[in-house]
Amino acid sequence: MSEEKLLALPGGRTLAYAEAGNASSSTVVLYLHGAFTVGIARRLPAAILERGAHYIAPTLPGWGNSSAVPRGVAYATNLASDITALINHLHPNISDLKLYIAGGSFGTAPAQMLYGASYEVFPLGRKITALLLLGACTPFHCDKNYTKSMSWSNYLMTGPPGRLIPGLLPRLVKLFLANKFSTPNGAELFIRDTVFAKMDESERTAFAQWRVRNGKDEGEVEREMGQDIARSVAKTWEGFLCMADVLHSGWGGFTPGGLDDEHSRPPILIVSAKRDDMTPEAWSTYLVDNYKNGRIKSIEGGHIAALFQMDAIWAEFMNL
Repeated sequence: MSEEKLLALPGGRTLAYAEAGNASSSTVVLYLHGAFTVGIARRLPAAILERGAHYIAPTLPGWGNSSAVPRGVAYATNLASDITALINHLHPNISDLKLYIAGGSFGTAPAQMLYGASYEVFPLGRKITALLLLGACTPFHCDKNYTKSMSWSNYLMTGPPGRLIPGLLPRLVKLFLANKFSTPNGAELFIRDTVFAKMDESERTAFAQWRVRNGKDEGEVEREMGQDIARSVAKTWEGFLCMADVLHSGWGGFTPGGLDDEHSRPPILIVSAKRDDMTPEAWSTYLVDNYKNGRIKSIEGGHIAALFQMDAIWAEFMNL
C-alpha cells in the first residue's frame, strides 16, 4: 500500500493522494474515488502492472486530508486546477503522456467533468486516452429522468427534496452517521449492514472467490473499508455535505451528447450492476445512449459487484 502524500496548492490548500506503479511511465491512470473513502493504492490490477503504468489516486476536495473547494469557485473549475497541479507535479514532461481516467460511484461525476472540460480549463484533456465509469452517476442537469430510478434515500438526499433547503438533509444525515463513523470499527459495522448484508447468494459466492484469488482473509475487506470511511471524515465532512451541490452543479457546462469530435475521441467503458440501488443501471444506460464513444458492460450484483470482476474490467479498459 502506498503511503499518503500531500501536495501544497495555491491559497494554502492541500491535495492528498496515493500513487503506485512506475512513476516514470508516460502512461498514467488517474482514479477518482467515491463517497466515504479517500485516494488509496493498495493493490494494482494486473493490467496496470503489465503496462508499467503510473497509478495516481487523489483524495477529492473536502474528503480526508484534501482541502475543500474555496467559496465562490465552481467545483469543476477547482477540480481541473487541482488535477492539473498534481499531474504536472508528478509528470512535468507531459509531451507523450497517455492519461487514463477512471471513477467509481460519486467519483464518476468528477471523472466526467474532466473528460468533458474545455481544453482552456483542463489542457490535459487532450491527453485523455480512455475513460472508465464504475457505477456511474448521470448528469442531473441533462438527464431529465434521473429521479425515476432513484431509491427513496437517494431521492431525498440528492433529488429535488434535497434542493429545497440546500444542505439541510445532509447535515441531518451527518448527525446520524458521525458517531458511527468516528471509529473504524463503527464504520465497519455500518458497511457490513448496508452493503454486504444486502448481497444475494450468487454475489456472496463471487465475493468469496475473489477473496481467495486475492489472498484476502475473511473480514479483511470490510475492515479496510471501515478504516477508509473513518479516514474520509476524520478531519472534515465538507466533501459529504457538498455532494448534492456537486451533482447538480452543471459539471462545468458540458453535456454528454454535445461534445465535439475531439472531446468524444477517447472511448468510454461504463460498468453497471443490475441490482445497484445507489447508482442505478438506468443512469448508465442514459450515458451510453448519449456519449458518442461509450459502451456499457452490465454485470450481476449490487453496488460493489464490480470489485469482484476488477481485473477483467481493468484489462478491458486498458485495451480500449
